[in-house]
Amino acid sequence: MKGIKFDFSNVFQPNIENGLNEDEINQYKDIIGEIVNKIIEENPGFLSLPFTRVYIDRVLDLKNWVQSFESVVVLGIGGSALGNQALQVALNPLNYNVLPREIRKTPKIFIIDNIDPDFVASNLDQIDPRTTLFNVISKSGTTAEAMANYLVARGIVESYGLDPKSHFLFTTDPQRGVLKKIAEEEGIRTLDIPPHIGGRFSVLTPVGLLSALASGIDIIDLYNGAKDMHKKVTNPNLWENPAALNALIHYLYYQRGYNISVMMAYSNKLFLLADWYRQLWAESLGKKYNVNGEVVNVGQTPIKALGTTDQHSQVQLYNEGPYDKIITFLQLENFQRNIVIPKIHDNFSELSYLGGKSLSTLLNAELAATEYALTHNNRPNLKVIFPQTNPYNIGQFFFSYEFQTVVMGKLLEINPYDQPGVELGKKVTFALMNRLGYEELRDNVEKQTKSKKQVII
Repeated sequence: MKGIKFDFSNVFQPNIENGLNEDEINQYKDIIGEIVNKIIEENPGFLSLPFTRVYIDRVLDLKNWVQSFESVVVLGIGGSALGNQALQVALNPLNYNVLPREIRKTPKIFIIDNIDPDFVASNLDQIDPRTTLFNVISKSGTTAEAMANYLVARGIVESYGLDPKSHFLFTTDPQRGVLKKIAEEEGIRTLDIPPHIGGRFSVLTPVGLLSALASGIDIIDLYNGAKDMHKKVTNPNLWENPAALNALIHYLYYQRGYNISVMMAYSNKLFLLADWYRQLWAESLGKKYNVNGEVVNVGQTPIKALGTTDQHSQVQLYNEGPYDKIITFLQLENFQRNIVIPKIHDNFSELSYLGGKSLSTLLNAELAATEYALTHNNRPNLKVIFPQTNPYNIGQFFFSYEFQTVVMGKLLEINPYDQPGVELGKKVTFALMNRLGYEELRDNVEKQTKSKKQVII
């Protein structure tokens, strides 16, 4: 099957003045080969996932039950939500939830990934609890946001006199955690989050597979795409490995001061892939310490953009601002639908050139124009080209970028799997919400808050 392609032309000389050259890349051939082999040897959980049937089969076993509901509501945050959102937007119609059931055929999907009461309420207003399945996703069962929304949903279900085990599914740690305990006590169905796979690498686990299956996405073909990409990314030959080459390109530009990575999708259906990428790149690579315990404060800031929308909001900066950005375009060659622009006002040259052409032709012409302008201004840019949006290609994308992130982590000599920088914020939240065991921290926070200098206008 034809899959995604990577076009790295515009990061190299002579296309980009002062761009990379092949000699710079070749200096890392052996290092990259060693890194790839090291990752294979370490076998991080996501790497062998496409060859493991246990998780996908467990999800498939629930197909008839899950698809019998009118709505499926995912309650999660971060890695428990971003992959779900990317899958739904990329692989289902953008108006999926408003389509009538006879066309849609599968449940509406709502992903509640924040605790903003206006946002939560507006989603809950759209569902009938009697015909809704709530999928609560948290490995630890202690994620404050997901658990708060679980309690809200649980309260609604109980207010209708419904049996929670008929309306909840917990995706959580297979051995421990409060969700596991509740499930065992109440007979609530569960799906396992593999203990050895972190949240931002979990989209191809039950974390992402359940909502995909619920809405009719072919999850087996997601795995097929990931399997085929596995062959490419585990190739120690740098010039045949798109994930390793992409990581090295980003690393070398980062060493030159390009500390911002922009992902710009020229397709609304691909746009939320950039959201998923932002978490993967930021949380995996933004680290204070390297693997030797030395303070390094590294990390490349990921930014998302949408073409053509952000040609009118960001591209001015990208073309003429600081030389600190490397830009990745996501291009879609074949759209699921198309619109031909009518031939109207042929007497106006300002409009007549558009008549008879399709919106997709215009969109990709705009991409080519932005690509040309950036290259003309010596701004490094590359493309990931999707022949079409289907589960196979999306599976390839996810797997490639997961591997790329780990290669980048090895080059930066940091641990790409942990996230110590978010732990303090979690603990302070617990303290401020009066969770037992956090009294001393709450007192310290209150003292520091009262003693700090105030500048409020």
